Amino acid sequence: MTKLIDCKGLKCPAPVINTKKYFDSIDKGDANIIVDNEVAKNNICKLAEKSNLLVKDIKEENNLFNIELIKEDSCSCLEEDSSKNKLAVVVSKNVLGSGDDKLGTALMKSYLYALSESDKLPTDVVFLNGGVKLTTEGSNCIESIQALKDKGVNIVNCGTCLDFYGLKDKLKIGEISNMYSIVEIMNSADNTIFI
Repeated sequence: MTKLIDCKGLKCPAPVINTKKYFDSIDKGDANIIVDNEVAKNNICKLAEKSNLLVKDIKEENNLFNIELIKEDSCSCLEEDSSKNKLAVVVSKNVLGSGDDKLGTALMKSYLYALSESDKLPTDVVFLNGGVKLTTEGSNCIESIQALKDKGVNIVNCGTCLDFYGLKDKLKIGEISNMYSIVEIMNSADNTIFI
C-alpha cells in the first residue's frame, strides 16, 4: 500500500525531512508526497536523486504536486562518495570582510576568482543570506562562479534567502535548495570554510 505524505502548507525544509524520514525507516516501498509549490517539488526530486529513489510519476493538479517515489531496495539516503575529501565553502554575505563595502565587494570578486583558479577546488559552494546576491543578475562574480560550476563544483543557493531578497527570478547560476540540504552538505564535508 502506498504511503501518503501530505506536505501541503509546510515550509522548507519540512517536506524534504518528512520524505527522507519515511524512506529511511523502510527497506522497500513507495510513497505519494503532496506539496503545494514548485520549489518543494524540486527539492523532493533532488532528494530522490541523491537517495537512489525512483521518481515514478509527478502530477500537477489544482496547484498541488503529487510525487510518487519508490525505494526498490535498502539504500542509505543521501549517501555520498567518500573517496575524496570534501570541502564546502559557505558564503553568507556579498562582501568579504568587514569595514568598507566597496573594498569588500572587490575582495569578494577577487576571492571567488582565485578560488575558481585554485588547484584544490571545493566540492560545494553554498550561498545564503546576502551571499545569494552574488549568484543573481547584476553580480560581478558570475563569471568566476560559472568557472567553478564548469569544473564540477556544486553551486547551491538558499531558496528562503532568494525569496527574502526578492531575487528568485533573477538567479543566474546554481540550484535552489533548502536548509536541510545545506545542513547535509555542511555535515558531510570534511572541512567547511565560512566567509
